[in-house]
Amino acid sequence: MAKGLRVWLLVLGLWPGLAWSQARQPADDIGAADRGAIRAVIAEQMAAFKRDDGTAAFGFAAPNIQTMFGTPERFMAMVRDGYPAVYRPSDVSFGDLVRLDGQLTQLVHVVGPDGLPRTALYFMERQPDGNWRISGCVLATGQGTTT
Repeated sequence: MAKGLRVWLLVLGLWPGLAWSQARQPADDIGAADRGAIRAVIAEQMAAFKRDDGTAAFGFAAPNIQTMFGTPERFMAMVRDGYPAVYRPSDVSFGDLVRLDGQLTQLVHVVGPDGLPRTALYFMERQPDGNWRISGCVLATGQGTTT
């Protein structure tokens, strides 16, 4: 696992082997407008990855992530190296919006360039201005463990 990815997981309080499938609860308190806004942020960041627009992709990250990586270039390097299934997915479909140990989490099913399906757990954070931003992402295998 790349050092930057390990640091990101540690900052989020996660670790490889997290059994996410057993710790999630439906996010029934989140309305349709917010659900749509959350999906749009993730889809727009993925579109920015596809066109290699680091500035736009970095803009969808929450302030904690922007502070951690400092520049769009560092952020994009981490995504390219550690998250190829999110950086260049061949298929994307949105799953449930859940609370994972209290953290609002959008499940996104992706198929990476290697052809293997994964679930991207996108941790979402509402900003003071009401907009949603991505405060972290972990890839899980079909067995519900992080990779």
